[in-house]
Amino acid sequence: MRLTVLTPDERMFDAPVAKVLAEATNGAFALLPRHIDMTAPLQPGVLSYVTAEGETGHFGIDEGILVKCGADVSVAVRRAVRGRDMAEIRRRVAHEFVAVDEQEKVARSALARLEAGVVRRMLELERQR
Repeated sequence: MRLTVLTPDERMFDAPVAKVLAEATNGAFALLPRHIDMTAPLQPGVLSYVTAEGETGHFGIDEGILVKCGADVSVAVRRAVRGRDMAEIRRRVAHEFVAVDEQEKVARSALARLEAGVVRRMLELERQR
């Protein structure tokens, strides 16, 4: 099976693997070469793989999508970091991806309130004419 990990900026990984482990929004799962084709929405977490030689690698990923089609597994995510130490990757995901997502939610909420205020004010001005 061939695993490809893509971000908007680069192709971070493209190599044959024997197994892929991922965390979807509905739970963790493993893919082996003969598993059925599927797609899964990924949440911030760890994406791991095992090579045919038994070596393990890990990616800390932000939200994205995984698509398995035949012998190809493609993972497209907003951001990713690569490493060997699982504890360090989990820490980085919590610090860099999950915390930033919370900040983005707060910023989006503030922006939505500002936009609603502008629209409300424009309607008031229109009624005064």
